[in-house]
Amino acid sequence: MKDKIKPTLVLTVICVVASLLLVFAYELTKDRIAEQKAEKFNSSVEALFGKTESKIINMKCKLDEVETIAVTPDKKTVVQVCTDGYSKGGINILVGIDENGAVSGIEFVSLGETPGLGSKVRDQEEFRKQFYGLTEPQEEFDAISGATFSSKGMKHAVDTALKAYNENKEAILGG
Repeated sequence: MKDKIKPTLVLTVICVVASLLLVFAYELTKDRIAEQKAEKFNSSVEALFGKTESKIINMKCKLDEVETIAVTPDKKTVVQVCTDGYSKGGINILVGIDENGAVSGIEFVSLGETPGLGSKVRDQEEFRKQFYGLTEPQEEFDAISGATFSSKGMKHAVDTALKAYNENKEAILGG
């Protein structure tokens, strides 16, 4: 009987110690991780609109893919969208929307698409430029050959950002 209890107790102690170490490591790093995310977000906003301040809008958006919405003092809006391309959650972008409600730029936070194929949505500026100036989602667009899923994911991300902006414009610009 003793031979059956001892391994169970040893394993339980190991699991408890490992769990406590994980909690400790999380507590040590969570603030730094949040700071790095904020720095990355701010540098991406600067890439879209130049040196400017941005204020994150705390509101519930009905679109699950929208992670963050921020507005600048001159009423330019940034919508962070994370959506599926070829890989699940592979496209994480900031869509810049100017004071007139048109897409003015796209900046990548991260891209988990296939290098050399799906990554073309980031690397080919002409592909991204087709979305500039849009004020509403469009049906037609030019996909990148060999990167159809990534192209559709990118279009979906831009459409989601525009939909979030158009549905919540008063709350965003007034907030």
